[in-house]
Amino acid sequence: MSPRKAAVLRHTEDGRSLREHLIATAADLISANGTAELTVRAIARAAGVADGVLYNHFSDKEELLANALAEHVRRVEAGLGELPAPGSGTVEANLHAQLSYGLALHKEILPAFAGLLARPAVLARYGELGEAAETWRDRLAEYLCAEKELGRLDGDVEAAAAMLVGVCHETVLAGLLPHGPKVTTTPSTEAVVTTVLEGIAAR
Repeated sequence: MSPRKAAVLRHTEDGRSLREHLIATAADLISANGTAELTVRAIARAAGVADGVLYNHFSDKEELLANALAEHVRRVEAGLGELPAPGSGTVEANLHAQLSYGLALHKEILPAFAGLLARPAVLARYGELGEAAETWRDRLAEYLCAEKELGRLDGDVEAAAAMLVGVCHETVLAGLLPHGPKVTTTPSTEAVVTTVLEGIAAR
């Protein structure tokens, strides 16, 4: 047995298949270095296998990268903890937690997606995986709707969800687009939540 193959087998002693090992390795690289220059060769080297081995487990490189992106997103979300349940605590504190979660999530995953804009086939394959079936935005909207049903919120909760998600997008994307419009000030989560709850109309 070659040293290269032995190293791979040690990595998979935890019960993971070689396919799972390759996905996990690619997700590690995404977390460490992003996706812009992620190549099959780099993944193979990090995984301790020959380049061609990847094609024994994936139909093409897009399938591997899409699965690795999905694994990266799962890891990020798993590390962010649980979101507050409708009816628990105060709505203000819960929205602060939701927005903090959203900002942390977007900070970690938007760069990975942005790095793949020049490779739309990978993003298309990611969409086909169904991993994006329920996003944080969906869970946020469901939370707001549930609070409205409980009588703790009123008004257009879908618009409120769009505003909260928009803050996340602007905050993170502004840093990813150095030649685009500059965001000179970023409101605090407290200020955003207060504005969403109270509005800006003169009283």
